[in-house]
Amino acid sequence: MKRFHLILVLLIFGGAAFLALLLYPYISSAEDSNSMPITTWKVQWIPIGAPEDAQPDIDGEWISATAEHPFDTIPNGKIGAWIHLTVPPTTNLSKPGLYIERLYAMNVMIYENGKPVYQVNHSFDFERTLLQLPLDHKEITSDLYLRLTAKERAGISSNIQLGEFPEISQKAIRKELPDLLLGGGFVFLSLLMFLCSWYLNLAQRSTALALTLFVMCSGILIMTYSAMPYYYFPELGHFFVFIFDTSIYILFPALLYFVTHIFEGRYPWIKRMFRWLVVYYLISFCVMVCYKIIGTPLYSLYAFLTLWLGAPLIIGQLILISVLAFRNAMQNPNSLILSLGILILALSGMTDLLLLYAIDTFHMFNLWKLGIIILIASLVMILNRRIASDYARLLSYSKELELYNHQLQRTEKMQIISELAASIAHEVRNPLQVTRGFLQLLSGKSVEHDKSYFAMAIQELDRASGIITDFLTFAKPELDTRIALNLQHELAQIETMMTPLVLLNNGELEVHVPEPLIILGNSSKFKQALINIIKNSIESIREEGHITINAWAEEGTAVIRIADNGEGMEPEQLEKLGEPYFSTKTKGTGLGLMVTFRIIEVMEGTLKFHSEKGKGTEAIVRFPLVSNTSSKKSAVVPQ
Repeated sequence: MKRFHLILVLLIFGGAAFLALLLYPYISSAEDSNSMPITTWKVQWIPIGAPEDAQPDIDGEWISATAEHPFDTIPNGKIGAWIHLTVPPTTNLSKPGLYIERLYAMNVMIYENGKPVYQVNHSFDFERTLLQLPLDHKEITSDLYLRLTAKERAGISSNIQLGEFPEISQKAIRKELPDLLLGGGFVFLSLLMFLCSWYLNLAQRSTALALTLFVMCSGILIMTYSAMPYYYFPELGHFFVFIFDTSIYILFPALLYFVTHIFEGRYPWIKRMFRWLVVYYLISFCVMVCYKIIGTPLYSLYAFLTLWLGAPLIIGQLILISVLAFRNAMQNPNSLILSLGILILALSGMTDLLLLYAIDTFHMFNLWKLGIIILIASLVMILNRRIASDYARLLSYSKELELYNHQLQRTEKMQIISELAASIAHEVRNPLQVTRGFLQLLSGKSVEHDKSYFAMAIQELDRASGIITDFLTFAKPELDTRIALNLQHELAQIETMMTPLVLLNNGELEVHVPEPLIILGNSSKFKQALINIIKNSIESIREEGHITINAWAEEGTAVIRIADNGEGMEPEQLEKLGEPYFSTKTKGTGLGLMVTFRIIEVMEGTLKFHSEKGKGTEAIVRFPLVSNTSSKKSAVVPQ
């Protein structure tokens, strides 16, 4: 569900941005109340060899045209077209002007009443331009004749607006400015990405640079596809066309390289195809450079490589990228967002190219801008998710490191205690026993007043002997043999042994084991471990104390829960449980619980405590379960 919400947000914001980009010029131009559209005009083709100063044949054949049927493709044997416009009276306008949004021509000559009033000659191969023509005040209709010459297209493919010339200029800027801002934003973003890519390792840098080239070339294509740079800076027209073509030759190899590497190289055959495409684009680039230098003789080869051969290859490449993105999204849900962005880019670009061939009129490429916006939005979303994931991972690593350090310190302490216990426990126990015997002997011969002192000394020696026993248990808790233990039976015995002690402390003990649970272990060690836990619970309870022991099976383990309503512990105390010499009791040594941890560990179990100050403590012990069948076959398992 979260993944669906992310995709929905991505589509909403991407679609809203693109619609705002497309609709802004039209919404902003709705206020042009004085604008009057001219929706029809006439077309007459200019034959090859016609003089440049020749006038149109007024009585010849003229074709009626509209924006829906512009007749702007130059037929064979022709070099251009005459456009006849009938301009209505302009007396109601203070500064009349004419605006044509899409005019296809390289050379434009406009005549009014047989006199030239406007002329533009372009030698660069960009046939789409816009026209802003100031007009004189006329009380009657006037005729304008536009002589348009080009290589492939000559004509008008949009409605013609007649209105105030200042408003016309502002409208032209509003129409084209969003593309320039969007393209400039992509170029600026690519420069930032280029600087950031140098902080990556070599394996990641190549993919980052490919994405940087893709974003930069996309921005350049958006800016140079607009007619505004060619209209306001015609002296840079050759440069704009050159970087437009060069960006195409770089854009699609960079995209394919990025896709094949971002999908972790699961398609090695694509790398071989990528090399052939790079060769094709290099040949096309060389032909384009030669055409710019030599000129018309290489135009046919240049047009064949870039349009008739290049466009189908690009469509095939986009189809391939769409399939890869779809397959990757199905195989790896974590890459669904990126795959969706790439898929939308590929489908939008492919739709633009297919519409170019499917419809009669010239198709303006706009859908691919939506694809680029959504792809970059998906990359930003992935980047944010990656940062959040890395931050969460960093916190997790920090907690794990703290836990490992705590466990390491605890292990080192236990190792020291174990070595100490193993080396001196036997040596200390023998003198203690001898001393205890002589004290008992002297106590029998002493006066009544001194017997209390001997009893206290013997009690402290017994206490020291108990500590030594705990040391020995900790130093060597390994079990010589492990037998099958029935927890129902073992806990019943523990209940019998501990109930009197609980009652003496004004408490109540309840044991619930609804079914036999079989584990492997040592009966005496098992009782010792659980009795240590229960004794701690007994010492923590107050009046109306209650201790509950429950046991059940859970996912192949036997779970024993020992809970009390005693004093409880602080979180800091809870973390130190099991460490040597840490105890919440005044005379405690902490060795009993330390031994309990070691016994449970040797029996391949785990012990965890949960406690809250003033509400009690809960101990959870887990042991691996064994089947009754296996336990019956072998009741004793040698170590």
